Amino acid sequence: MKAFSLLLVFLILGLSGAVSAQTKEIYTNPAFETLAKQHKVVAILPFDARIGLRPNQMKSMTPERIKEMEKNEGLAVQSALQTYFLKVSSKDDYTVSFQDAATTNALLLKNNINEENIKTFTPVELAKVLGVDGIISGTFSTDKPMSDGASLALGLAVGFYGATNSGKTAISIHDGASGELLWKYEKSLSRSLGSDTNTIVTTIMRKASKKFPYSKIKD
Repeated sequence: MKAFSLLLVFLILGLSGAVSAQTKEIYTNPAFETLAKQHKVVAILPFDARIGLRPNQMKSMTPERIKEMEKNEGLAVQSALQTYFLKVSSKDDYTVSFQDAATTNALLLKNNINEENIKTFTPVELAKVLGVDGIISGTFSTDKPMSDGASLALGLAVGFYGATNSGKTAISIHDGASGELLWKYEKSLSRSLGSDTNTIVTTIMRKASKKFPYSKIKD
């Protein structure tokens, strides 16, 4: 009986550890302080967005239209993230400044870097093109568009918008000099987070803010 009780305890501890590992949302590079010591300016790239439309919605949308919606969604997340950082940085809470998204996108365009080929460039190459010390990038998937422009396009095409039930976002920071992954935050989305891009990004970043590596105030 005693042996069975000990085995049960080990099983419970093992399961608890597995659950903890699966639910971990934030990764910070142990060498972050060293790698990012000289960082002064960081650029936010347009996000890689994916919209999971229903089969009946897909019938009313061309592949080109869906691609355009996802591009606009990615730009909306980029803009919302910059807006959040600007609001917080006005309180002098960050150790870095954030390159204006319009400047980032113009420099990418001048160097013929777009949503089609951006994944073929390394963080080091992108940082050099943009003249920054670090790169913030990410993915954003959802059941329906969050941005006003993409939502309107979907509504006009299929006649209704539907509800946003789930989704996921991942935000990463890479060192511009070494290309090392410095920080990553993953968060599942739910309707309780909000129904538009700015609200959702603000809610997500508030949850991650105390662990954001460039924050001056941390737990």
